Amino acid sequence: MANSKEVWTEIQRVPPGHAGNALDATRKKYLTLIAQKTGRNVIAYYSGWLQKPDAPDTEVNDKDKSGFMLAVNKLPRKKGLDLILHTPGGDVAATESLVDYLYSIFDKDIRVIVPQISMSAGTMIAFCAREIIMGKQSNLGPIDPQMGGIACQAILDEFETAKQDLRQNPASAPLWQVIISKYHPTLLGSCQRAIEWSERMVHNWLLNNMCAGDEDKVNKILKTFGDHKEQKSHARHISKKECETSGLNIISLEDDQNLQDLVLSAHHAFMHSFSHTYAVKIIENHLGNAYIEQSMPLS
Repeated sequence: MANSKEVWTEIQRVPPGHAGNALDATRKKYLTLIAQKTGRNVIAYYSGWLQKPDAPDTEVNDKDKSGFMLAVNKLPRKKGLDLILHTPGGDVAATESLVDYLYSIFDKDIRVIVPQISMSAGTMIAFCAREIIMGKQSNLGPIDPQMGGIACQAILDEFETAKQDLRQNPASAPLWQVIISKYHPTLLGSCQRAIEWSERMVHNWLLNNMCAGDEDKVNKILKTFGDHKEQKSHARHISKKECETSGLNIISLEDDQNLQDLVLSAHHAFMHSFSHTYAVKIIENHLGNAYIEQSMPLS
């Protein structure tokens, strides 16, 4: 398999009543085959934000902890974890809590697999792993924190630009007054604290696992992924090649053709699940234990 059309054909051929519905059965089949291939526990964390961009709960949030608790239950901890990620990111506090929970269960024996996209807080989760498996089509994203959809560093930079401009050109005060008046009183401090919190969190995960105490490597990775001036946009898709250049421990999905086929087949099964159901998020392990968040369309 590995082709979306082929996976959909397989889903349609699943006999009625076979281990639940055909979509569930197909996802479970491929997650089970991945676990058999690697000899490790497998949990898939999937968001349907691409299919349902306006749906609630597609981002990382505190409700996800319940899903992971269900997925982790009864898994043999000594086998470690392969975490398959497909997410736009989300809440930083929820991200920190999820990683702390996974560390408490599997310690540092976590690998992350990115079949397509794991952005923002999803990239931060990937940084907790000892290695990240990516294909040529896979992307991570910048980890610079946002406030109201605007990069915190961009807000701080704009304020510094205003101060410098006012020193050199006091006549520009009316223009800057209109812009700065939109800031709430604690915005600048909140932006600075958000940047420090995110960087410290990711720094510690990288230093104590993937980078094995190499401070220079950690700083290079943070420069690549955390510097808004370098990436320009929080939405930028960072390629596998750039991830490798940054110093991340990247394993090529193409190195193992069998694993690649299984991972991409599972990925397509999840994509079809979002396209043909009300599901907006699925957290599922290779035993078939699944937490499914659903959202009914607005009438």
